[in-house]
Amino acid sequence: MEIRQLELADRDALTRFLERIPEADRTFFKEDVDDPTVVDGWLQPGPARTIATDDGEVIGWLSVLPLHGWSSHVGEVRLIVDPAHRGRGVGRALARRAVVEALELGLEKMVVEVIAAQEPTIAMFRSLGFDPEALLIDHVRDRAGEMRDLMVLSHSVHEQWSSMIKAGVADDA
Repeated sequence: MEIRQLELADRDALTRFLERIPEADRTFFKEDVDDPTVVDGWLQPGPARTIATDDGEVIGWLSVLPLHGWSSHVGEVRLIVDPAHRGRGVGRALARRAVVEALELGLEKMVVEVIAAQEPTIAMFRSLGFDPEALLIDHVRDRAGEMRDLMVLSHSVHEQWSSMIKAGVADDA
């Protein structure tokens, strides 16, 4: 597995990846991934657009998006793994990479939003030091129109980086 910045040449592999993402998970992109202009925008040069690849195929997506105004020190983590590659450490590797990207962007805090029923995803982020900050009831309407509870987890970028250094995994990120 390789983790790297998204490149223009990744367009076809990214499109195939997006086609494999279930409807329920597409909500977490927060953009209409069926719209070619969205993908075109992602392919423009810029920070914090990272993919995990295996044999040239995109198997994971990560973006760290700085918030604005009074929350400009916070970055929102968006992380999605191809269903066929879940449970294999792809998400964990991308989440570690998010810390590096947050540091490069000068952020102090990261937040991630997860559907409350996605216990394995919440457990993965908790194992990396993210703590639940809020449970928002019926906060997300998925593409099928169903209401879902949203868990917001957060972590200090500098605390996470220090933990990664102590654990000897900072070099792997």
